[in-house]
Amino acid sequence: MSGATDPRLLRKAPPKPIRLSWADERFRNIIWQVLVVGGVFSVIYWLWSNTSYNLQVRRIATGWDFLWREAGLPIGESLIEYDPSMSYFRALQVGVLNTLKVALIGIVLATILGTLLGIARLSKNWMLNKFAAAYVEIVRDLPLLLQLLFWYALLQGLPGPRQALNPMDGVFLSNRGLKLPFFVWESAHSWALLTMVAGVVATVLYRRWARAAQARDGQARAVWPAAVAFILGAPIAVWVAMGAPFTPDVPALRGFNFRGGIDVSPEFFALLLGLTLYTAGFIAEIVRAGIQAVNQGQWEAAEALGLPRGRVMSLIVLPQALRVIIPPMTSQFLNITKNSSLAVAIGYQDIVSIANTTLNQTGQAIEGIAIIMLVYLTISLSISLFMNWYNKRIALVER
Repeated sequence: MSGATDPRLLRKAPPKPIRLSWADERFRNIIWQVLVVGGVFSVIYWLWSNTSYNLQVRRIATGWDFLWREAGLPIGESLIEYDPSMSYFRALQVGVLNTLKVALIGIVLATILGTLLGIARLSKNWMLNKFAAAYVEIVRDLPLLLQLLFWYALLQGLPGPRQALNPMDGVFLSNRGLKLPFFVWESAHSWALLTMVAGVVATVLYRRWARAAQARDGQARAVWPAAVAFILGAPIAVWVAMGAPFTPDVPALRGFNFRGGIDVSPEFFALLLGLTLYTAGFIAEIVRAGIQAVNQGQWEAAEALGLPRGRVMSLIVLPQALRVIIPPMTSQFLNITKNSSLAVAIGYQDIVSIANTTLNQTGQAIEGIAIIMLVYLTISLSISLFMNWYNKRIALVER
């Protein structure tokens, strides 16, 4: 048969056995890989044994028992209960949480500001366009450490509590930091917050169900009523059911300092401000490049349909630009996390500051440095895994 192909010709030839000869390429590859891996492990073993010998000769203590000793280390701000009589392990926990606090808040604020600046750089408004361009160029050209020192010195130059700036009721800005009004946190608020988190998860699941149902029957289902019910209605109902407690906590001057409200220290404020403003300049350029990567025909087609420019940006251009924006944005999120280690220069007690104090007091230098490396490695890998997952989720699927 002229048009038929013999099935025997389509079968793969059986692999040839590996010959124990240098002329066999597969044998050479195996040998080289074994030699490289063996060399790496040999170097690691030599470094470890040499370090252990030198520590023993110099009678430098090693091990992790120091973690459970009393720290005697004062820490100015903490998200969890802490006092100097607690262990070094507890102090390091405080440092990790302080690092996470500034990194996560900085990522959110820098993303919002950078996105707005990136869009402003493409604005047809001449003044807005040039302001965004000048901001990006100035911020990116100055070292981050210099910016942190500038903001910290500026905050330290503010008047004292008695002459504090009072832009609005309950808000005070002085050399002691920023004071903001809040309310007394009770168990009802914790339950309402947990209900809100569960409502966000329920909204996401409902949105996925609505899309799947629309794909089956073609009927669009509004998601916003369910989102309002889950995210706002349910937490408010829980709060009301538990007595609706609400006790305002407004800061007020008592003696030489303020009492009440939320206290934002000058160190945290300067660090967050510097990280946010610095990283936003880089994110702005990433967003601008991502938007410009979208084909101009997308703009023209949307405008031909009569959509306003803002709707075109939010509904058509930005969702497509995300595929270009996300990979380099991941690097900026990692940079915020790692650059937060510069907090030690302005006195903010993050994991680097507390671990350095710990190793100076205990002499456990290797363990202290290992803890810092492990913390930053864990945080960075977590951010990378999440961003890679999200990047795959929004990627185009080729068929």
